[in-house]
Order: sequence, then C-alpha cells, then structure tokens
Amino acid sequence: MRIFLCEDSLEGIFTGIYDAWAQDPGHGHVRLSLKDQYEPELFAEYEEIEPDDGKSEKVARSIQRKISGEAFRVVCRAAFSARPERADAIYRFLIEGFRYGGRVLRLLQEPAVAEVFALSRKVANEAHQYLEFIRFEQLANGVLFASISPKSRVIMLVAPHFADRFPDENWVIYDDVREEAAIHGAGEDWITAKIPKDQADAFLEAYGSSDHYEDLWKTFFHSIGIRERENPNCQRNFLPVWYRKHMTEFL
Repeated sequence: MRIFLCEDSLEGIFTGIYDAWAQDPGHGHVRLSLKDQYEPELFAEYEEIEPDDGKSEKVARSIQRKISGEAFRVVCRAAFSARPERADAIYRFLIEGFRYGGRVLRLLQEPAVAEVFALSRKVANEAHQYLEFIRFEQLANGVLFASISPKSRVIMLVAPHFADRFPDENWVIYDDVREEAAIHGAGEDWITAKIPKDQADAFLEAYGSSDHYEDLWKTFFHSIGIRERENPNCQRNFLPVWYRKHMTEFL
C-alpha cells in the first residue's frame, strides 16, 4: 500500500489526488491521508506531497468539466470537514465520478458517493447554523469582529454571505480552532489569513470593544424570557452548547 500524505487544505488534497491518480499499482493500492492526522501502518510506503497550485487547478477543472459544478461544490464542502479520512473519501468519490460523470450524484448506493455526501451535508448544516449564530462586536477602531469555534472549516462558506450583507464594513471572522481569519475591507473582496491566537488576543486587547449595544441585547434577551417556561433540553436541540461560547447573550 502506498499512502500519500497531503497538507490539510483543499489545494493539498487536490495535489495528492493528482499525484495518486498516476500511480502504476492502481487505485486499490493507493490511499490518501492528511499529514497530521494519520496512524502509521506496517508495510506501507509513505510519500509526502507538497501543495502545487498547477496540479490543484487541473483537478478542480477536471471535476467541473468531466463531472459537474455541483460535484465540485460537494467535494469542496467535504474537504472542509473535520473528519481525518476526508482526503481518501474524496479520492474514492472522484474515481466513481470520472467513471460515471454527472450521474454519480444520483448513485447514493455507492459507499464512496454516500460518504462524501454525508461529509458535505454535515459541513453545510454547520455553516448554515453559523450564519444565524455568529455575533459581531464593534471594536474601538470601528472593525466588526466575531470569533467562532467550529468543528468544520465553515469560515470558507460563511464569509461570502457576510461579504454580500456587509459590503461597506470592515469585518473579521476569526476561527480560533484553526487560527484562521476571514478578513474583509470596506468595498473590497474578502481574504483568509493564518493568525496565531496570541496575535488575535493582542488585537482585541489593543482596540477593545466600543459596542454599547451588547449590554442592550443581553438585557433584551433575558427580559423576554419566561422563567416558568424554561426548557434547557429543548433549547439545546435548537442551539447546541458549543455554539454559545462566543454568543453575546450567553457571555
């Protein structure tokens, strides 16, 4: 078995797929794993793969041209999952995809297709939740800042929504699990950047918060509650506990 170790990124996974596809032993003797999320195996041959923009773009174009644009979106969402086996799951899905073309999206009885759809759906659901649960605070310098702690890399899916909703604002959405931020300048396109947590904390400490609406929102949230009708179990079904870490009304 030859195992290709990819970087934990969309470009890294696509590069690994490009290199693995050309191997002589065939797909059954090749597997993809992420560099920092694999368990060493006996009698396996390992090869580290460095991201290559050219190879990654070729894979992306092939998916869209030979399968479909929807398949490309499904694959991208699956790549944003937190599951360690996601790289190999995408590889197995593309084996079927390049065989059947656009029809592969209907072949949910195929294990490789079902697995990628499950990964994609979970990421999409979490991103949808964060569209509702993200809370911005206005800093002293006027920047809108929000912290999140997602299980998946949803920052790539929620940033376009807020770029469309707040095109004339300077805002930052910071993923403190992956230490990655989506940064949007007023009237500009948004970008992503790696920012160590200590730097993010220093930024917040330097500029602090000038948002007086936070206290008003907390007061409103608690004043409309009816103590006699509180149902924590029901509330957790609609708003899981891990979302509340950065939500103003629970701070």
